[in-house]
Amino acid sequence: MKKIIKSILGFSIIFMLTGCGGGGSSTAQESFILGNGSVTYIKSTDRIEAPALTGMTLSGKNFSYGRGRVTVVNVWASWCAPCRAEIPALIALSKKYSEVTFIGILTRDNPPTAEAFARRFEIPYPTLIDDSILIGFKGSLAANAIPSTVVIDRSGKVAGRISGQITVASLSSLIEKVSSE
Repeated sequence: MKKIIKSILGFSIIFMLTGCGGGGSSTAQESFILGNGSVTYIKSTDRIEAPALTGMTLSGKNFSYGRGRVTVVNVWASWCAPCRAEIPALIALSKKYSEVTFIGILTRDNPPTAEAFARRFEIPYPTLIDDSILIGFKGSLAANAIPSTVVIDRSGKVAGRISGQITVASLSSLIEKVSSE
């Protein structure tokens, strides 16, 4: 009987320890929500104004978004595996669609770590470090997962979102749909 109890207790402890292996100790990592890559498009008549996209960037510069161009806003963190996986596609698309503005918003991350990540991958567009900007998306398509990518139309209204990791096809399609309006 004692052997059975020890065996059960040993299994329980191992089970509990393996269940805790979240890959880090950050509460941000424990609270992130993984999106499924679903794409949402809003008809132009139903769109809501995007928040002001201004503030300090990872490179230490002040940035202020000016309306008039289709804009892709990607919410990311350097510790987020899907964020790391989608970066090559975002960089390629930012080069392919040179008439589109690309902006990152860092969330729940350490700016020096994220800045090193951005330097390593040579991210060509600015990343804002004030994730309180995300509150401004609340009335439309909030960034409900990490990563999330929002597309803003030329008039400054939220036109669509990809909740979770983008693909070249999903973001290209959304950019082209909004750009053709």
